[in-house]
Amino acid sequence: MAAGILTAASARAQVERVRLTDLIAEARQHNPDLGAAEARARAAAAVPARVVALDDPVLSYEAWNAPESLRLDRADNNIFRLSQKIPFPGKRALAEEVATRDAEMATKDARGTELDVVASITKAYYELWRIHRLIAVYSREKDLAQRVARIAEQKYGTSEVSQSDVLRAQVELTHLINRVHTETLSVRSAEAELRELLSRPGTDPFGIPEDPSPPRLTARLEDVTDVALAERPEIAAQRAAVSREEAAVRLSERARLPDFEFSVGRFENAHGRDGFGAMASVTLPIAQPGKYDAGVTEANARLSAQKADLRRAEDRIRREVGQTFVRAETALSQYELFTTTHIPQAEQALSVTESGYQTGAVDFLSLIDSLRQIEMVHTEHIEAQVEFEKAYADLERAVGRELPRPADAHGKGTPRHG
Repeated sequence: MAAGILTAASARAQVERVRLTDLIAEARQHNPDLGAAEARARAAAAVPARVVALDDPVLSYEAWNAPESLRLDRADNNIFRLSQKIPFPGKRALAEEVATRDAEMATKDARGTELDVVASITKAYYELWRIHRLIAVYSREKDLAQRVARIAEQKYGTSEVSQSDVLRAQVELTHLINRVHTETLSVRSAEAELRELLSRPGTDPFGIPEDPSPPRLTARLEDVTDVALAERPEIAAQRAAVSREEAAVRLSERARLPDFEFSVGRFENAHGRDGFGAMASVTLPIAQPGKYDAGVTEANARLSAQKADLRRAEDRIRREVGQTFVRAETALSQYELFTTTHIPQAEQALSVTESGYQTGAVDFLSLIDSLRQIEMVHTEHIEAQVEFEKAYADLERAVGRELPRPADAHGKGTPRHG
């Protein structure tokens, strides 16, 4: 049966194969969500250099007691002044640390968006693969139904069976023809989803996805959970957010300290001696202590909230990893059961039933039932494999990085992200 499906698939068309690694590489270049996230990360990365810089110096000019003719050159005093505000030492460094943590969060968010895109591409790819495989199965089953219909017609021609056998065979054949047509239309829907993720215009077909290697799952739940808590971008972003709020607390405490302003000036006097001047000023935060106390309270509350968000994120990730791992295990178990038991039994039952119908030992309904069982086990076998691949993609998303797949007995591993 497996060889028959492969023959049917290759006989449908010699089309170009599409690889998952190629689609993922294209998505990394063209997906707009990922492009926007990376642009936001670049924008955030530029902020620390801005916030650590001093305010622009101020150059001012003053004219005192100028005549009504506005002849400034005859003013009693012309003053040229250059001033600079300087925050209390340590404030700029803390502001830079806050901005740096914001940039780190944006970078991790971009990485999370990339993982979302990769997971979506992977699942859409295997959905397209599923449809092509179902077309191959239904095409093969259609050929079987045509053969059964010919047998029924031959037996009806010799009056060995009634016309109802011929009609039932035609009904089954029509059913399979409709399934092939329906799944063929579904290809366009699956390809449309891929085009959206790739931001690819046009309607050119993608081709047939490459077959994955048989599902395998050798990782342990405890190990992948530890990896997720260590490497998941969302966790890294939450930890950066905690560090940001800790720096914000220190900055709010340092806000109680005064800032300074220094200036130097040149005095051009119409009726007196010219000269230079200097000025120093300092803010007085002590005049409004409640303002800064409130700032410290706010910063500490934000820090407590962020720590709670981190714990919640860790709990959510443990759940996501656990659920996707169980999905992968369940799909793998179903796949292996169909591979080792259901498919061989259904193939044998069809062979025996077809021979029995030709000799008259089995009625037509039993033959149709065997034909439908063959269809069911092969479609469910495909569904189990696709469910495993989708669950594995979600597991990698939950963990936060690619999980290498072991090679099968022939040394072939499933093509991954590249």
